[in-house]
Amino acid sequence: MSNLILLATINYLWYAFPLAVVVSLVYSASRYESPKIILRRSGRLFVTILIFMSLVLGFLYVVQP
Repeated sequence: MSNLILLATINYLWYAFPLAVVVSLVYSASRYESPKIILRRSGRLFVTILIFMSLVLGFLYVVQP
């Protein structure tokens, strides 16, 4: 049953990738001026956001009844 719930909501998870890209680019662009630094920092922040979101998703998957 829990696998069906995960498969039913998997479509919403695809919105997380563009959201993480936009958040990391805007945050990095607001702090730095050089395009090279902006892309490097936003790439690092993108990976950090994805790791954090996957940890939260894993925790919620384990905790669900």
